[in-house]
Amino acid sequence: MTIEDIKFGTDGFRAIVGDKFNFENVELITKSVAIYAEKHYGMNKPILVGYDTRNMADEFAEFSAKILADVGFRVMLSESYIPTPALAYCAKKFDTAGALMFTASHNPPEYCGIKYIPDYAGPATSQITDELIENLGVDVPAVGDGKIEKFCAKEEYFKHLKTIIDFEKIKSVRETICFDPLYATANGWFDEILKEFGIGTKIIHNWRDTLFGGNMPEPKEQYLGELKDLVLKNAPAVGFSNDGDADRYAMIDENGSFVTPNEVMAILLNHLLKYKNAKGVLVKTVAGSLILDKIAQHYGVGVVETAVGFKHVGEAMRNNQTVIGGEESGGLSVGSHIPEKDGILANLLMLEAIAYSGKELRILRKEINDILGIKFINKRFDLRLSEEKKSEALNLFLNNYPKEFCGKKVVKADKKDGIKFYLEGGNDWILIRFSGTEPLLRIYFESLDLAYIEKAYEEICEMIG
Repeated sequence: MTIEDIKFGTDGFRAIVGDKFNFENVELITKSVAIYAEKHYGMNKPILVGYDTRNMADEFAEFSAKILADVGFRVMLSESYIPTPALAYCAKKFDTAGALMFTASHNPPEYCGIKYIPDYAGPATSQITDELIENLGVDVPAVGDGKIEKFCAKEEYFKHLKTIIDFEKIKSVRETICFDPLYATANGWFDEILKEFGIGTKIIHNWRDTLFGGNMPEPKEQYLGELKDLVLKNAPAVGFSNDGDADRYAMIDENGSFVTPNEVMAILLNHLLKYKNAKGVLVKTVAGSLILDKIAQHYGVGVVETAVGFKHVGEAMRNNQTVIGGEESGGLSVGSHIPEKDGILANLLMLEAIAYSGKELRILRKEINDILGIKFINKRFDLRLSEEKKSEALNLFLNNYPKEFCGKKVVKADKKDGIKFYLEGGNDWILIRFSGTEPLLRIYFESLDLAYIEKAYEEICEMIG
């Protein structure tokens, strides 16, 4: 057994295939989930199993499904690759004991991962993953009376999306819709539901490549050069992309410019409040932009701020009537959907926002800043630190933190996740936290002044040494 190798981050267990991600560890986790499911749901509810387009993800999924069937569960195994949000929706729709999803999301090609999705269709909370860890290594007898059946999620998932998105309105969008699924799981999902309504897409990289074209299956700007070219060649056009399991999104405007997740959230928050009469609060993480707070304030909407990680956003969405919930890394959902990030939904919502406003995405970006009369600048820097340096940094910033940064006084420090410094003036903050998925110290900045961000970053680096 290799129990010590298994650690649940903010979104499941991920590791390199053939190293720590192997059949032995998959068996340990699957049996742990079986124990959890029997305790909390009984044996009469099915467990779903799905997988993305990664190398061996389908093989691990079939292996896991057989284990669950052997211990007596009815297992519903996806007949093909499936987006994480589609599997999560089905976990709730089919009244299940939850679902196991084999994905490493946006991680490099050599990785695979496994995450447990409870029946409420959102990420497992820390309380649940702690219980799963406690179950590791506990033997589960095979009784052999379970069964495996295949299922297809598209019909139910698409049916649900049609209750949220006004596809008839999207038909009025004048721009060419360009799409890059990055050789991964959104292929045949985002484009297919649009096709049902006669809405075509210009699509690239729409076949399975377990090496993802030699890049990361992550919709960051540096991996979207070909999508930008496609947008510019088909002007006027907008571009959309998703990550490896389609729970994150990316967007390119008509100028070929990358639209940041904070901008996307702001545009969609404005759209949902202005045109769709959405009710509830905004849920954002401590790394989310102040532009979101200011738009919420403009409409008289409350704000709930959480730690980074969609499991925290999802939990807040379950506890509050929600207009929209999201994070700066490219995940969002809405209150009429599920408390799990959904990149396909995000793309569709932006098309809806373009259609309702009758304005190009590049104009919607500008108008968000015009509403407030200011434009925020956001930057994130990632530092790799040794364990010794990590401990020193934790002590420095959490226990004996500076009272000012580059001449601006700290007016409040929030330790919800790492530590967030709010600076005098009300338009500047600095967040310092450790990544939940990688050995990195993440430093986030927001300001109206890029030069200030750069100076403050240099000052923090000097403090760390």
